[in-house]
Amino acid sequence: MATSETEYRFPCEQCGASLRFAPGQAALTCEYCGHAQDIPQLDDAARVKTLQTLDYHEAVARALPDTEIEETRVLNCDTCGAQVEFDPNTHSSECPFCASPVVADTGTNRHIKPQAVIPFGLSEAEAHEKMRAWLKSLWFAPNGLKEYARSDGHLNGLYVPYWAFDADTRSSYTGQRGTHYYVTRRTGKGKTRRVRRTRWRPASGNVARRFHDVLVMAAKSLPRPMVRRLEPWTLSELELYSPQYLSGFRAEAYSVDLPEGFEVARERMDEVIRDDIRRDIGGDEQRISSVNTAYADERFKHLLLPIWMAAYRYRDKSYRFIVNGQTGRVQGERPWSMWKIAGAVIAAVLFISIAATIAEMGG
Repeated sequence: MATSETEYRFPCEQCGASLRFAPGQAALTCEYCGHAQDIPQLDDAARVKTLQTLDYHEAVARALPDTEIEETRVLNCDTCGAQVEFDPNTHSSECPFCASPVVADTGTNRHIKPQAVIPFGLSEAEAHEKMRAWLKSLWFAPNGLKEYARSDGHLNGLYVPYWAFDADTRSSYTGQRGTHYYVTRRTGKGKTRRVRRTRWRPASGNVARRFHDVLVMAAKSLPRPMVRRLEPWTLSELELYSPQYLSGFRAEAYSVDLPEGFEVARERMDEVIRDDIRRDIGGDEQRISSVNTAYADERFKHLLLPIWMAAYRYRDKSYRFIVNGQTGRVQGERPWSMWKIAGAVIAAVLFISIAATIAEMGG
């Protein structure tokens, strides 16, 4: 969710410098004079009452109230497609998602406002320590990557857009229920053994489930499997969206629209529904032949979730490392050092040869 720079810069009451959101605290702090300014917080009851979902079908039909829509300035990265805000005074920079050079040429983007945000819980130093430990654990990594792990290289603090979908589902299914039984077979020479068989019977029925907060990343700048491995997110820590939480950070605009996001959510719901069907069929094994799911009361929220990220270029290819800004969980892409792999193979061959020679001498 890209916002204009002036929307989330807040001057320090003491010295006039820009305040920055302090991860792990409900406050903005000044890096120059140390002044802290609290961000108003909602209690649990007010949070539940205020953080409401929006109607999915109204949004797809562009019938949401104007109060839920805003227009902001964004920058597009031609390499990875990310839409990220940059300081309007910066004419060139580096994309935080792929480390490609970009030239600032902002455009406008009309979109659904974010409704809630999980504020950063980890500072940059804490996130760097998590990433450093992960990088050092990689086998056969290039020396440059190891050097990056030992350095204090800068991490980008980013808020990434997500859709959180709710839906009532009712599914009818057909399939088969398998029950195991055993028969005795002769193996020759008077011996026998038990062999398992499965008896299959037709099965059909209905299952229903209400889904809450099925998360789908609403951007294409990071591989979806990598992002899923950052889960889980603790959504009970959501705060009502305020630009104060973005102060000092960047935010990405959503590039996955609602229908596309809901299709991904339906795939995740289908995984759960098929598990429900297997339990409903019962028996020792289950086969599912068909599933027909009806959806109702589809609703959603637009969320911003925090990550720390670094992009590393090796042999003209970009690799990303990301840290969950709430939990510290690390995921990433990694290059391999062919020289180290070749050295390990040669060392293994030499070791086997020497061991074989010693064995022959001993014989």
